[in-house]
Amino acid sequence: MAKLTATKRGKSAIAAVIAAAVGGMVVMSSTVVPDDVALAAQYLNGPWEGRELRAYPDPATGGAPWTICDGDTKGVKPGMVETPAGCDRRLVRRMEEFRAQLVACIPGFDKKPLSWRAMMNSLSYNIGTGAACRSTAARLGIAGRFVESCNAATAFNKANGRVFVGLVNRREMGDARRIGEGELCVSGL
Repeated sequence: MAKLTATKRGKSAIAAVIAAAVGGMVVMSSTVVPDDVALAAQYLNGPWEGRELRAYPDPATGGAPWTICDGDTKGVKPGMVETPAGCDRRLVRRMEEFRAQLVACIPGFDKKPLSWRAMMNSLSYNIGTGAACRSTAARLGIAGRFVESCNAATAFNKANGRVFVGLVNRREMGDARRIGEGELCVSGL
């Protein structure tokens, strides 16, 4: 596990979303969404998931679940094709679904730091809300121990039982092009 540190690019991403927000809401893909959804979708999920307009099998398993757009698996079948605008809508809609589940399992979710909420949204989107809600990261966040929570979330770096460098980078400090979830998380605390 890398030492998570706040960065200028992490702080800039948070500031950009705060500047665009009105009452904690941001217009994204012609839809008004919570600021944490906008931050996670724009700076974490979109860049890390990559965008594919044609459905493809899960890279870790070589099969199910089938995936499209920015890592969306809901209702995806082989042969499906989506437009860029359709992918934008799918991402926002799915992120809001995951967020609603986080709100249900984490007391006071909306009152937690923006960067932590965005990290939990991205984590949930990637590993599932059930796993995110049961995680040490969630328990530490509920207890107000946000730096420890950001660090705990870095443990989710495996797929199909193997550590993936891309998941390590995603969970920790990112890479040259993308902000890491942990990096963003601590940058807003």
